[in-house]
Amino acid sequence: MTPRLTRILDWIDRVMRVAITALIALLIVPVTLQILARYIDFVPRYIWTEEVARFCFVWIIMLGAMIAVRDDSHFDVDVLPHPRTLAGEGWQRLVVHSVMMALALCFVWYGKQFADEGLLQSSEIADLPMITIYIAWPLAGVAWTLFLIEKLAVDIAKIRGTYNTGETNVAG
Repeated sequence: MTPRLTRILDWIDRVMRVAITALIALLIVPVTLQILARYIDFVPRYIWTEEVARFCFVWIIMLGAMIAVRDDSHFDVDVLPHPRTLAGEGWQRLVVHSVMMALALCFVWYGKQFADEGLLQSSEIADLPMITIYIAWPLAGVAWTLFLIEKLAVDIAKIRGTYNTGETNVAG
């Protein structure tokens, strides 16, 4: 993996983390207004709060999934035996990451079609273009693909025995 690509992916990861933090902070506003409007009579009942909260929540989920792929903290199911060698670990992760890559490419392909539909629709309440939500699917697929390219390179290096842990070259 080239250091330049890793730096670019690190930057993308930081932007996503800032965005998810901002969205969580933004989500607090409409949800708080909804709660207060239920229990305090003088707080107006804004109808847009439900839709904005839903839009924020969808983006939080999608950004969280993107970040989880980069961190390798996304859930996976242990169906393969735990490898005893670094090369075995590389093969195991290569299989897992390849399946994830196939899913990511499906998100890109079908997500683009989904997003195209969003260009023709608007939300019911705030009249926001639905592309603001639908674009999250192909963007997730693109982010996953980029992050998985990095992971596949590491997997192949482990298989070849050229994986560098930071201190020394580790042979499989």
